[in-house]
Amino acid sequence: MWGEVPLPPYIRRTPTPADRERYQSIFAAERGAVAAPTASLHFDARLCDALAKRGLRRAFLTLHVGAGTFQPVRTEELEAHVMHAEAVTVSAATCEAVARTRASGGRIVAVGTTVARALEAAALDGELRPFAGDTRLFIRPGFRFRVVDVLLTNFHLPESTLLMLICAFAGREPVLKAYEHAVRARYRFFSYGDAMLLTARRDP
Repeated sequence: MWGEVPLPPYIRRTPTPADRERYQSIFAAERGAVAAPTASLHFDARLCDALAKRGLRRAFLTLHVGAGTFQPVRTEELEAHVMHAEAVTVSAATCEAVARTRASGGRIVAVGTTVARALEAAALDGELRPFAGDTRLFIRPGFRFRVVDVLLTNFHLPESTLLMLICAFAGREPVLKAYEHAVRARYRFFSYGDAMLLTARRDP
């Protein structure tokens, strides 16, 4: 096999054979992404079994994380930022699973910002529908979330669109407080780092 595992640019070392397994989601099924959806790296078969025993149900989507996910916002005005496109597929089965969960009073938990972005891109007209294609959805403060209630995500880079997404989701002040705590406690950030569980801020 030719090439190396495409580790993020902030991991300043040569990839090792262990990265081929460690930097790969257990949910991976199709080729196409150039980076791992890193929130899913926290999951293994044992954890998934434990969650299933507690009654949590899973639904899947396809997302091809692009290299642009590592790019910071370099424009003074957010409206001028050109969002990178990522290919996503949200199936009818996943839409039906979301609808069943809603009907039973459950909550929708997105594992990762890219999953949240894919689901919200498929619901831009107000209702979650099957979707397949590229999305350039730039979620920033002021965005109205229609699908996701809870978000599991890693700690992200400053000035990134991912950090803006979680501020839009949970509120700027709560997120900044979480980051202040993480810095004081010396949490590990980014791909092989720690995670946080956020609940959506619901405006009155």
